[in-house]
Amino acid sequence: MIDYKYREDELLEELKQYIDATYGEHYSQNKFQATEFIIDGGHGMGFCIGNILKYAQRYGKKDGFNRKDLTKVLHYAMIALYVHDEEHSDDVQGDSASEDQNRRDRVRELSGFDHAGMHSQNKEKVQRLYYPNHE
Repeated sequence: MIDYKYREDELLEELKQYIDATYGEHYSQNKFQATEFIIDGGHGMGFCIGNILKYAQRYGKKDGFNRKDLTKVLHYAMIALYVHDEEHSDDVQGDSASEDQNRRDRVRELSGFDHAGMHSQNKEKVQRLYYPNHE
């Protein structure tokens, strides 16, 4: 057994309990979180980084040295890792890939909007705007 110097094992368990609780709170409506729509719309990394900055800068100011702000930083960092893997992994393993695709299909169905198509169109517009000579 590893002798953690900074209570990492306890802190990871605490973080897991916090994340588990968010799935039962107002953050999750109809088994979908707003974050899913944001990620599927192609804005996941910016959303996560923005929230990491928000809660990191808020720590020590709003509500004093609020430990929950640091927990939120870690939670959004974990979601950012997920988004990174989705955007940069050529080889997604096993059932998680099909589960993720099923989730994206269900989100699209519920929203009535093709977020992936929108993301692709937006990406093309941004590329034309910033790189007009790029083919």
